Amino acid sequence: MYVLPALPYSEDALAPFVSADTLRTHHGKHHKTYVEKTNDLAAKAELAGRSLEDLVREAHRKGDKGLFNNAAQAWNHAFFWRSMRPPGGAGPDEQLTRAISESFDDLEALKAAFLEEGVGHFASGWVWIVMASGGLKVVSTHDADDTLVRDGLFPLLVCDLWEHAYYLDYKNDRKAFLERWFDNLANWDFAAAQLAASAGQGEGFRYPAGAADKPEAARRSA
Repeated sequence: MYVLPALPYSEDALAPFVSADTLRTHHGKHHKTYVEKTNDLAAKAELAGRSLEDLVREAHRKGDKGLFNNAAQAWNHAFFWRSMRPPGGAGPDEQLTRAISESFDDLEALKAAFLEEGVGHFASGWVWIVMASGGLKVVSTHDADDTLVRDGLFPLLVCDLWEHAYYLDYKNDRKAFLERWFDNLANWDFAAAQLAASAGQGEGFRYPAGAADKPEAARRSA
């Protein structure tokens, strides 16, 4: 059974840039619904019990759009929560700063590319900062599509471009949301850990497993 992971901060921790009302609705309703539908569809497809990463890839391989859309959205949202931290956190560390400089000259140039990609993205989706074969890149994906099914892309950060991520706080001003997100909420410590994992130094983000996905541990505790 796939679980709805708890937020890594309180619902009001990202204010004033993302309100508690937005987080409560986004996490407690939208993300929760994706997880519930994933559990239902995975069981019907006889794919329950796999890691969510494997489930997303298998649903994509099989062309099961309903399962893929819900499973990928569950994963994307969990990664999104980790891509943020309360305002006032540290900026990029030395290794990440070096990678940014090699691909974008500096953080401001990365921000400009991030805003251009995110603001210019038509309709719903996600804007990602990824490590690729040629260095750091900014890419966007439509709807539920994600980096799990994109060869050669290792995600460092993601921001949600669906209107439910920002409409309560910013109405239709996606640019203002992305600017304030990048300047105040981007979790550069998480991005640095992901960058290290992309080079084989530690394990990258994985969706938390539910109790039913760990049968041996469950039997031992029974």
